[in-house]
Amino acid sequence: MADFTGDNLSLVVNGVDVAPLVNAELDRRDPVRARMRPADPDGFREAWGIVERLWDGTVERARGLDPGLLHESVDGEWSFIQTLRHVVFATDTWVRRAILGDPSPWDPLDLPWDEMPGTPGIPRDREARPSLEEVLALRRERMATVRRVVDGLTDASLAGHTEPVEGTGWPPPESFPVRECLLIVLNEEWHHRQFAERDLDALRTGATRKAI
Repeated sequence: MADFTGDNLSLVVNGVDVAPLVNAELDRRDPVRARMRPADPDGFREAWGIVERLWDGTVERARGLDPGLLHESVDGEWSFIQTLRHVVFATDTWVRRAILGDPSPWDPLDLPWDEMPGTPGIPRDREARPSLEEVLALRRERMATVRRVVDGLTDASLAGHTEPVEGTGWPPPESFPVRECLLIVLNEEWHHRQFAERDLDALRTGATRKAI
């Protein structure tokens, strides 16, 4: 048995790309999932409202655990705290830098993906152990930024492109479609919350844990 988890853009079996079939089935099982791919400003506002609401419930679940468990890993994955730090990084990268033009938007608690090459100016303190409340304060600020951006969207701005941001960082100094930047953030939020829920289930049942 093979288990593929995440956003697989292509999955070829015997010469046939079955990814569209898989995505259609996942959308059928959870119709809200399809709303993470909006096409107009109202759709993005609706999608972000869903993200806000779902994460509120996930955070409340996390508050019910011993705080120490929120720094523990299930099967070598990021801890709950590290997951929150990574979605902050996604917001800083694709909204505050790419869309809003801040050349260095990162907080010391931002956490890039593990395989990202070391980049001057981008923090990567994987061993930091901030409290849940410390990370949530940063998270609320960043989520409010996204809320302001999507609330201000028009058809024209959504169809536009970002201005290249010069200087070392991520993404590179290129122009990106605004819609694509926001879709990346929605994708990160959707999948990482699902991973967090899966791991909270394991932590609640006392599954084997490994500190990271």
